[in-house]
Amino acid sequence: MQADLIERCGDELYDAWRERRTLAPLLERFPDIRTEDAYLIQSRYVARRLQAGETVVGKKIGVTSKPVQDFLGVYEPDFGQLTSGMVCQESDGIDLSGLIQPKAEAELAFVLERDLVGPDITAIDVIRATAYVSPCFEIVDSRIRDWKIRIQDTVADNASCGVFVLGQAKASLKTFDAALAGMVLHRNGALHATSIGAAVQGSPVNAVVWLANTLGRLGLPFRAGEVILSGSQSPLVAVTGGDELVCTIGGLGSCRARFHGKAAL
Repeated sequence: MQADLIERCGDELYDAWRERRTLAPLLERFPDIRTEDAYLIQSRYVARRLQAGETVVGKKIGVTSKPVQDFLGVYEPDFGQLTSGMVCQESDGIDLSGLIQPKAEAELAFVLERDLVGPDITAIDVIRATAYVSPCFEIVDSRIRDWKIRIQDTVADNASCGVFVLGQAKASLKTFDAALAGMVLHRNGALHATSIGAAVQGSPVNAVVWLANTLGRLGLPFRAGEVILSGSQSPLVAVTGGDELVCTIGGLGSCRARFHGKAAL
């Protein structure tokens, strides 16, 4: 794609986010768009948010499960950038009024205590560089109409980032087995889903290894203090005001997400 078209698409996504509206899928309008182009569009979209005063606070990994990869026709994850405007506090709940068509997913968050500079990062490197892990919810959101996404659409749309909330529980990867820990998700007090960490690339640690090495090849920073959302361990859950989700990870603890307000769609 030409540089001016990449910039235009990034600006369209930024305007759609700011105005809480959706766009037709990019791949419908630009059938020759490549994943590499989509990451450049993502960079433009994120840059617009940074220009408006936000800062980068971490990264998210998406498309970590085989069923989702098969659906999108890809065989590796993708990533997006987390900004300060996406951070929610567990005690405050999550205001849906800033979102368009939100869906929640439960996962494991990593918080780094030192930089990870790829390529050639291993699982041991990730374990050593991680200060702690916490249960979390990511509320994904799409600026693409009706969630009709292929990989190019979701990558360009910053991996469908919405907002996220971290639970208060913390554990060290030196004593906590992220692959074997089970997760239980309750929705409004009723059991909704169960899973295990190994559903994410064999282990959430492996997903972070992939991201560190991918960022290293791209020359992007992966800094101490950043949060990494390692990939969903639950089905996507459509949420509305009044809903409450609780995910509990064995040997770690829980994260609670209470929703109020009304999304755009």
